[in-house]
Amino acid sequence: MTFPTIICAASFALAMAVQACEPSEPVTPLERSTSYDDLISLFQEFRQFQRPVVTDGVPDYTPAAMRAQKNELDTYMRRLDAIDPRGWPVHQRIDYLLVRAEMNGLDFDHRVLKPWSRDPAWYIVVTFQFGPKMHDPIRLPRLPLAENRIDEFRVKLQAVPAILAQAKANLTEPTADLVMLGIRSKDREAEMLEAFLPELEQHHPDLVSHAEAALDAVQDFRAWLEAGRETWTGPSGLGVENYEWYLRNVQLLPYTWTELLAISTREYERAMAMIKLEEHRNRRVPPLEIKTGRDEYVEFYNEAQELLLDFLRNEEIMTIPEWMVLRPIQNFRPQPVMDYFTHIQVRDPLPLQPHDFVGHSPDAERHRRDDRPIRGTNRLYFIDGIRAEALATGTEELLMHAGLLGTRPRARELAYNLLAFRGSRSISDLRIHSNEFTLMEGFQFNIGWTPYGWLPEDSPTMWHDIELYLRQPGYGVGYLIGSVQLQKLMADRGRQLGESFVLKDFMDSCYASGMIPLSLIRWEMTGLEDEVRELWPEGFAER
Repeated sequence: MTFPTIICAASFALAMAVQACEPSEPVTPLERSTSYDDLISLFQEFRQFQRPVVTDGVPDYTPAAMRAQKNELDTYMRRLDAIDPRGWPVHQRIDYLLVRAEMNGLDFDHRVLKPWSRDPAWYIVVTFQFGPKMHDPIRLPRLPLAENRIDEFRVKLQAVPAILAQAKANLTEPTADLVMLGIRSKDREAEMLEAFLPELEQHHPDLVSHAEAALDAVQDFRAWLEAGRETWTGPSGLGVENYEWYLRNVQLLPYTWTELLAISTREYERAMAMIKLEEHRNRRVPPLEIKTGRDEYVEFYNEAQELLLDFLRNEEIMTIPEWMVLRPIQNFRPQPVMDYFTHIQVRDPLPLQPHDFVGHSPDAERHRRDDRPIRGTNRLYFIDGIRAEALATGTEELLMHAGLLGTRPRARELAYNLLAFRGSRSISDLRIHSNEFTLMEGFQFNIGWTPYGWLPEDSPTMWHDIELYLRQPGYGVGYLIGSVQLQKLMADRGRQLGESFVLKDFMDSCYASGMIPLSLIRWEMTGLEDEVRELWPEGFAER
């Protein structure tokens, strides 16, 4: 550091100290509003504000930038508090709660998660999986690049060393488990860049030096994490109090940690008991044949998908949009060691087919077509995550009970196996965040509690998921609790409508509500306010 720099730094520190001693200016009350248009405007402003400042491809997560963002966030939250939605129709009040939840999500990032200072894996510079990460990492493109994309890609490659240099300065409070995940992520990024370089040399040789510099920076960052690994200790879970605050105020999930653990344990026990009953019922039925040959598996998979689509139509489960068509696979690669979901698929792909074909893929397409100004945008802070799993994981069991597996009795064993696996993961999520489990203890718990030993010791599926449980609160519990919430909603609606209940109408209404928490969908579909009143009591106070 040069002498003028030292003087400037000292002057800045003195100015900050003087400012801290001065009395803060009183907060000016904001003008009250009852305008829904004001909510839309505030939401659109917030969506721009929450992004980091980016200079030459480098997002700014420095302590000064994060302090400034937190201070400005307080102003945004005061502006939201100044909007009174109590006289609005339910669908607009739901939008208010979505905006509130997203602001709470950013507030939670600043107060608790602090990924820029705690989580080395936050600094993903080459993206390779779903999960929390810094703003706009590189997605390695198909080559050759179009001429108008070359400069943009060059800037992103050139930014990598500066991003990771900033990360070293920002990461002042990482923990052992998060550091381990950061090392694993950098291993994966390095592999991807190394595999990408020969193709880049072929199509864009002028970019190779920038990609090599990015690879060097990734490997250097990994070495830096490894060198400091023994010094970074302490629990990585949020703790029960913080976990519950996040679920209630960001996920809008009306359950405590204790309630979620009880539900998860009970659902796991139910699934294991059902497996044994199905095994007994099927004791004279031949075991499922494992299909590992390419041609026989591809045929089996595609037939299962066709059977599912026919079932949805013939049994009037839901309205089938014109864009919901078969997506046959062309290839299958047998694995030397089968991971959990491969064990399911090679025995019978039908029990797992609803997860994507009825759940995630249609959800994504419907959301892409949703032009509502708030509800139709992609949710931040995983606010749509539990809802997404409710209509993916939840429909696996729902369709089984509706008759999907009626002619495949052994397949019901697989359906309950899937439920047990989700129950095990939910329990590990909760105990990791209560700091009863370390990450590796959570991993081993899932290996021991997965039926039939189908989760191998180094399962890619479990590594991917257990990382997300720690880094994205609510992810692991979401599969199971989303299914439970969907069943509760069906029970409420069935009680209201009695013999007038129609499954197709119920499912269509769930989809039409969009990618929002189930507590809000329940309020909109049934008019029942109890869950939302508990989560947002001030929204029902006297005006």
